[in-house]
Order: sequence, then C-alpha cells, then structure tokens
Amino acid sequence: MKKQITILIPIFICTLFFGQKGKDKLPTESEILKEISEKACKCIDSINTYDKVKDAINKEISSCIDKNVLVYSMSKNLAKTNADIESGKIKDKKVNITINSNPESDDYKKAYYEIESHLMENCPKLRTLVNVAESKHDAMTKNDEALGFYNKAIEASEKQDWKEAIKNYKLALEKDPKFTYAWDNMGVCYRRIEEYDNALNAYKKSLEIDPKGKMPLQNIAMTYVYKKEYQKAIDSYLVLDKVHPGDAEVYYGIGQIYYEYLKDNEKSLDYMSKAYNIYTDQKSPYRTDAETIISYIYKKMKDEGKTDRFKEILSNNKIRFE
Repeated sequence: MKKQITILIPIFICTLFFGQKGKDKLPTESEILKEISEKACKCIDSINTYDKVKDAINKEISSCIDKNVLVYSMSKNLAKTNADIESGKIKDKKVNITINSNPESDDYKKAYYEIESHLMENCPKLRTLVNVAESKHDAMTKNDEALGFYNKAIEASEKQDWKEAIKNYKLALEKDPKFTYAWDNMGVCYRRIEEYDNALNAYKKSLEIDPKGKMPLQNIAMTYVYKKEYQKAIDSYLVLDKVHPGDAEVYYGIGQIYYEYLKDNEKSLDYMSKAYNIYTDQKSPYRTDAETIISYIYKKMKDEGKTDRFKEILSNNKIRFE
C-alpha cells in the first residue's frame, strides 16, 4: 500500500519558503541537491566503522540518505511549484503537493538515488566507507613488534612511498609470518610499483594462511588485469565467486573487463546488470558505478542499432528500462 503525504500549501507560503520575489534568488534543483547532500555527508562522516561488517556500514549509510529523502522531495516540489507560480502557470490560491513516502515507490527511489549519486561524487568519506576491508579482525597480528612495522608501512603508503612501505611490511612479516593484512597490503604496494609477479606471490601467501581471504582473491584478479591477462583475471574472479558466492565485485569486475578491454558490450551489460542488482539490494553506493557503466554501454549499443538487445538483457536481469 502506497504511503503518501499530501500538503495543502497556500501560494504565499511558497514565496515565503523561497524568499520574497525580487529580493532573494530562488534555489535551483541542483542547489537544493547540494545542500541536502551536504547534510547527508555530515551524517555519513559520523559513522563509526569499528568492529562492523560491510552490511552494517551500508545500512548506516542508507539511513543517512533516508533521513533526507522526504525533505529533498518536498524542496524540489516546492521549487517547481514556485517556478510555476512565477510563470503564471498556477493561478489557484492553494496548491496540493503530494510526496510519496513509500521507500519502494519510484518517486522515493528516484530521490534516494539522486542524493546517493551526488554523494558518491562529492562526499569523500562515503568512498572511504564503502572501501572498508571485509577481512576478519583475526587477520591482524597480536605481535607488538610486527604491528609497529605495519603502522610504519601504512604511514609510508599514505605518502605513496611504496618501497619504504614494502620494506616495513617485510619486517612485520619476519616477526609474524601469518600476518595476512601485511601480505595483502604488501601485494598492493608491489602492484603500485608494477612488480606484478611479486604482488601475486604476496596475495598467494596470504591465501595459504586464509584460503577465504576476500582481499587477496579480489586483488589477484585485478593484478591479472594490470598484466593484461584478461582471461586469467576472469577465471580469478570466478574463483572469488566460488569462495564468496553472489559477491557483486565478481560481476562488476568481469563486466568491467568485457567493457574496457574485451569490447564485448553484451557480456559486459549482463554482468554489470547483475552487479547493479546486488548493489541495490545491499543498499551499496557502488550501485552508481555500475549504473554509469550501463549508461555508457547503452550509448554504444544504441549507436550500433542494438537498442532492442540492450533492453532484452536488462529485462532478463529484471531491470526496467526507461
């Protein structure tokens, strides 16, 4: 059952809400979106990630956006109403504005996604949160000396001094050879300096300790992409899928390979659509990244006269095309 809020607003209230005519500039929809998103970003910035899994963090991010959806919808409608008043399209003394508060409604989702997309581009904290590692806490070391070298490596990485970071990760691993975070992060540093085989070796060492480690499994696939060994990258993503079934990163990663490197738009669209659906179900802001690739694929398939095929693939993945 739809939940709607209908408000009867006298015309003069619209003028008061936006400022007196001729004195204050009326806010545009982009200005309203910017202000609402800034409030949501402050909420996101206050999220504490300690001892929380990804789903819990996504839920808190979603809550920060949800708090602002109705205000954003109301503000947009008032802005449009005021513009209609100014242009003379509305002459009645009172105006009905209906806001759909049902989170499953198209209107609510549209407003939610507009705020979310703006945040992904303009709220750095959001990107940081959605990139939080999913590794288990027992991947950390209990050895104080190893932890000391690890922290020095992190500091070096923040300065993009990858070789200094690698040196300290090695020292940490001498103290605790089972310190998987050190193996994983050292692999990333090797990848940064384009020593891809060393990166792969580091990730494989991590997997010897924890065969279910998501970070090394995912980074092995990414490293093969850098090596331009795309089939090995796809195979590695499929290994990740066996260990962590239904993970959106599998579908997004393979979809990106088909789009950027193998130039197969249809396969890319199918995988990217699956990633989009999972991100949406998880309320993950990464949904916007998948949506962006899908929009690029649409432009290409449209130019190739394959719009019907584009719609068919979306339909097969239960995504509506508008």
